[in-house]
Amino acid sequence: MLRPPRLNLSSLQSGLGLLIIVLLAILTSPRTGAGDRIFLQAGNLTDILRQVSEIGIMAVGMTLVILTAGIDLSVGSTLALSTSLAGLCLTSSGKIWLAIVCALAGSALVGALNGLVIANLRIQPFIVTLASMIGVRGLARRLTNNTNIDFGFGSDAGSVFARLGSDKTTVIIMFAIVFAVFSVLLSLTVFGRRVRAIGDNQTAALYAGLPIKRTKIYVYTWCGFLAGLAGIIYAAQNHQANPNAGISYELEAIAAVVIGGTSLAGGKGSMTGTLIGTLIMGILTNMLRLNNVDSNTEMMLKAVIIIAAVWIQQFNAAGFRKREST
Repeated sequence: MLRPPRLNLSSLQSGLGLLIIVLLAILTSPRTGAGDRIFLQAGNLTDILRQVSEIGIMAVGMTLVILTAGIDLSVGSTLALSTSLAGLCLTSSGKIWLAIVCALAGSALVGALNGLVIANLRIQPFIVTLASMIGVRGLARRLTNNTNIDFGFGSDAGSVFARLGSDKTTVIIMFAIVFAVFSVLLSLTVFGRRVRAIGDNQTAALYAGLPIKRTKIYVYTWCGFLAGLAGIIYAAQNHQANPNAGISYELEAIAAVVIGGTSLAGGKGSMTGTLIGTLIMGILTNMLRLNNVDSNTEMMLKAVIIIAAVWIQQFNAAGFRKREST
């Protein structure tokens, strides 16, 4: 007997969490002299989207990785490598397109190497990407002699790159395109079904003849590529290539994915949930900063939200297993 499709409780709960955060942000928002709530101003709302774009793009790649029951701790360091490669190419060649290609290719290569080691040597993704996090950060610092490469505000290639890449509309559109493309990739393609199948039950996927190694390599390559894209945006917005950029960004990306309802055990999750998780983190940060709450308190609140999200996942999983057994 066929069962009716189940509602995605994790997505519903994440959506409810987003609604609660938005309502809290509205209620606690300071007002302008004219009595308008600052949070609801168009400039503030678009600022939130711009500010979450880097983490959001990285979180899209992290979603693919976590759906395979993996993890990638190297994305923050990959972002730093991307900024460094972009800065070095800009200063040496003066060609914006070459800087972008170098940054994306180098970042994708890091992801591909992670995937190759994980898939072929069968080492835990945590260990592989932890080592990669350390090594890639060292490479970025070595390439730049541990110094920032600043972009000016004139008409040279670095200045044009920074001006184009830091435009609010451009950044938001890039985030939207990445989200849309990978939502389709995950939901409507064979690749997406393979990613979920591997994370849900790798042994069954192996017996079904799915290309597990190749899929994992693709997943980590995409994750590295997207970290590189976030690095390009970071470099443009900050007018500099910084080998120390992206520290703890991997934790922010993982948090957005988990808060969005993707299971750390793999197999269950969605890009929509990741988008919701990213927005929850961004709106929470904006709400606290509008009310002059210090960053330490912000970090503690985010920690509580992450624990709550994982606990809800476990509670749902336990309830599902109980229903299945009956």
